[in-house]
Amino acid sequence: MLTVRAPATSANLGSGFDVFGVALGTPADVVRVERAPETTITVTGAGSQYIPEDPAKNTVGAVAEALDAPAHIRIDKGVRPSSGLGSSAASAAAAAVALNALYDRGRSREELVPIAAEGEALVSGEAHADNVAPSLLGGFTVVTDDSVTQVDASVPVVACLPEISVSTRDARGVVPQSATMDEVVTTVGNAATLTVGMTRDDPVLVGEGLTDDIVTPERTKLIDGYDRVREAALEAGATGVTVSGAGPGILAVCHRRDRRAIASAMVDAFDAVGVESRAYQTAVSDGATLYR
Repeated sequence: MLTVRAPATSANLGSGFDVFGVALGTPADVVRVERAPETTITVTGAGSQYIPEDPAKNTVGAVAEALDAPAHIRIDKGVRPSSGLGSSAASAAAAAVALNALYDRGRSREELVPIAAEGEALVSGEAHADNVAPSLLGGFTVVTDDSVTQVDASVPVVACLPEISVSTRDARGVVPQSATMDEVVTTVGNAATLTVGMTRDDPVLVGEGLTDDIVTPERTKLIDGYDRVREAALEAGATGVTVSGAGPGILAVCHRRDRRAIASAMVDAFDAVGVESRAYQTAVSDGATLYR
């Protein structure tokens, strides 16, 4: 039996829609695999009651098929589904690493990215790699149609998860189909600022680079209390705030010393609008870890 821990992730980061992603230190999924004649899946943990165990309907089943690696697979969910923290990606990334090792397939982490992304297609309808890439590789990742670029980073963040649900499919449905040239130029500048900030582990530059006037404003409408939570985080010291992935999770970038105050402020702000939430005080961190 092999065990892999794969981290939650935050994709888009405001200005990097469908391109940027980061691995988070916590929460994480843990996947255990052992060889079997055919694939079976058991799911426990956060939101497990909403996750199908039929291999044909589970991201992990798609990964097992792609690697031709049938196994008994046990998923312990630490990342709640429909959270905006890459729940399905964490399971897919963990399974890809575990099954690759179990059957000695010899694939590099980079080669596992498109395989894990195919599992994502079961959830979002399309094979996006902006969550699976950082969950596999760690740090900050930039995904294009034909490449993945990774940079180690350790920028402090707070990820606040409200007890509401936003499906990836719904969140993609509100994405604008066009943008003005001014909006595009501004977004490119912000994305470049964020990228430089990641290479320097500079939370000020990263926070500034989160700003996006194209996709994020539409997605915030799906999250009750977003504006109030954002303002509370900024007042408590956050250098920037945005929607994590498709939402409803909210990501605040900050200095390490301010994480506790920001976490408390965000939870209190959600509470003020009648929404329960929890906040993870974490940082951009490592990718999936294999335990033999």
